[in-house]
Amino acid sequence: MNNSHTTAIEKVLYTAYTRTTGGREGNSSSNDGRLDILLSPPGTSGPGTNPEQLFAAGWSACYIGALGLAAKKLGATLPKDTLVDAEVDLGTTDGAYFLQARLSVHLPGIAPELAQQLVDLAHQTCPYSKAIKGNINVTTNII
Repeated sequence: MNNSHTTAIEKVLYTAYTRTTGGREGNSSSNDGRLDILLSPPGTSGPGTNPEQLFAAGWSACYIGALGLAAKKLGATLPKDTLVDAEVDLGTTDGAYFLQARLSVHLPGIAPELAQQLVDLAHQTCPYSKAIKGNINVTTNII
């Protein structure tokens, strides 16, 4: 079903497949065997990671790729030591669960005006940023 809030994909480039059992106290693995992780609830001392950490890692990796595309579009070179610190909060409001996030982007040697252009363009390009646009509060900082 396609509505005004979604975009149909014309060409699938990649499909990630994982199977998760046990929820936040379980295991997730990919069908190609490259991912096999234990899960634990956020803030606990369990042996695994949690969905919020996985989301932050995936988003920040994708976002750096989007910064690279933005740099190419603007005729700039993305610094090799570019980094993105992603913080994803899990919280509640009126008893319902929500996420909010902060992305801190480090673009050493890039002028502040160009850095802001890159960050703005990356948000328009990154599939993770598009997926959460208008759904969660996101703050970006250039550090």
